Amino acid sequence: MCVCVCVCVCVCVSQGSEDEDRKLKRKEKNRVAAQKSRKRQTQRADLLHEACELLEQRNRKLRREVDSLHEEQRMLSETLRAHERFCPIMHCSFASCSLQPDTMEARSV
Repeated sequence: MCVCVCVCVCVCVSQGSEDEDRKLKRKEKNRVAAQKSRKRQTQRADLLHEACELLEQRNRKLRREVDSLHEEQRMLSETLRAHERFCPIMHCSFASCSLQPDTMEARSV
């Protein structure tokens, strides 16, 4: 009877040790997987941050270009308004004026 108890106790201790080893391996595997997941998440966030920075820079550049083009349009409109007052073409009809489109082409060549 004593032999059975000893064998049974040894088997139970052995199984408990194996269960504990499996639990520890599973915990370690889970810990490594969690670390990899956090690292991937951090890398993804870093890439998104870099992309955001690049888009913000491009946006600022395009806004400056739009402002510059608005200013150029304003200046050209002012120049055109100033020119319209003195432009003979703007003040005559093509039928009655000597500066008709056919004669203008000949003069510009």
